[in-house]
Amino acid sequence: MVTMTRPAAARLIPEACGRSSVATTLAFHHDQIGFLAAALRANPDIVRIRLLGTPLIMVNHPDYVQHVLVDNHENYNKDTALFRAVRPVLRNGLIGAVGGELWHRQRRLMQPSFHRPKTAAFVGNMTAETADMLERWRQRHPGGGVVDVSSETGQLALRIVGRNLFGTDVGQSSEALEQAFTRANTIMTDFFRFPFPPLSVPTPAHLKLRRLIAWFDRYVDELIERRRAPGYQGDDLLAVLAEAIDEETGEPMPAQQLHEEVVNIMIGGYETATLAVSWLLHHVARDQEIQRRLHAEVDAELGGRTPGFGDLGRLTYLRMVADETLRMNTPAWQTMRGVVHDDEIDGYRIPARSGVYINYFTLHRHPEFWPDPERFDPERFTAAGKAARPRNAYQPFGSGPRICIGKHFALAELLVITAMILQTYRLRPAPGAPVRVKPMITLRPDRPIRLELEAR
Repeated sequence: MVTMTRPAAARLIPEACGRSSVATTLAFHHDQIGFLAAALRANPDIVRIRLLGTPLIMVNHPDYVQHVLVDNHENYNKDTALFRAVRPVLRNGLIGAVGGELWHRQRRLMQPSFHRPKTAAFVGNMTAETADMLERWRQRHPGGGVVDVSSETGQLALRIVGRNLFGTDVGQSSEALEQAFTRANTIMTDFFRFPFPPLSVPTPAHLKLRRLIAWFDRYVDELIERRRAPGYQGDDLLAVLAEAIDEETGEPMPAQQLHEEVVNIMIGGYETATLAVSWLLHHVARDQEIQRRLHAEVDAELGGRTPGFGDLGRLTYLRMVADETLRMNTPAWQTMRGVVHDDEIDGYRIPARSGVYINYFTLHRHPEFWPDPERFDPERFTAAGKAARPRNAYQPFGSGPRICIGKHFALAELLVITAMILQTYRLRPAPGAPVRVKPMITLRPDRPIRLELEAR
């Protein structure tokens, strides 16, 4: 355990790679993962980076992350380069809100809708949509065939969030939404890595981003209006949020804020679920022994039944495989915080107005806590394995007051979809080039994940 007591003299945070600000920015833009790995090689816990003159302190030790996200979280907000890159889309929604009273109010209003009992009620929609997808696979590929699981699970995730959020089917819009998200992600990633010129400057890319946002806003408005049509009845998430009253103020959520929260839920629910399921199936297809154990578990625990919420806790090996997937390929793989007041972490001075960068991809490969980190090994997540590590060594959903509000929903969705696919098929990688990570705002594969299905 690293203590946070002050030594006799402040410790100097090592500089990354000894490069100039411009050289650092270009290297970060060209190969973000390679740059971060090189920066942490000599100093795996903390390092200073300068991107276009902006000081950025990367913390990569569980105790340092605990200090920033939990112990002194009020001193660290989201007024940062990363969240400025995504703010045109997320705006003041819960994911990207800077902090302060607006964020606290929205968290109070929304948190009850994402508690575990609420998640249990959403599982029926998850299983129904997954069953529909599997039926389409059977019709297109009798006995088996090759499936682009990246696209298929993306459309599935959108249908699930549409059913649970709006009580409606997103239908043919799912493919268009998937393409829009991908294009917006590319533009925002480029801006984060090289934040110039400002997003307000009408470059071709920035104009394209504005058009994508306008299209998405119209789409969300249409869904909300459909939901508010006379005679509509339902207990979907939108209805709960629209009727929620802040216990402290006695006020409901303003209409514009409701719109922005819907956008945040749709993007968060689509993007992270798609990537988590795709990466998990990718790893399972590459290791037939792991897959054999998973088949044995779903057969024994489910006996051919459609999984319910109560079944998920018994799929212990599947949960270990899911955890190892999220260690290696956490979809929300990076975050940042702005420093409000001068602070100190383990003797290192953290100046006000600097940025603190946390990268879960590198944290989940810290050599002190993850031996042989590039090996996919679900046994890391036995009870004994988890007890041997600091809590904050593993951070797939963040930590502290700003931990992902949809954590329980996301885990249930990941386990439900994977269990139902494994009940039905054996998986193998399709022929082709190996899949590698593509670091964008989220951690994506560099090509579609295509798998061969064999009916069981």
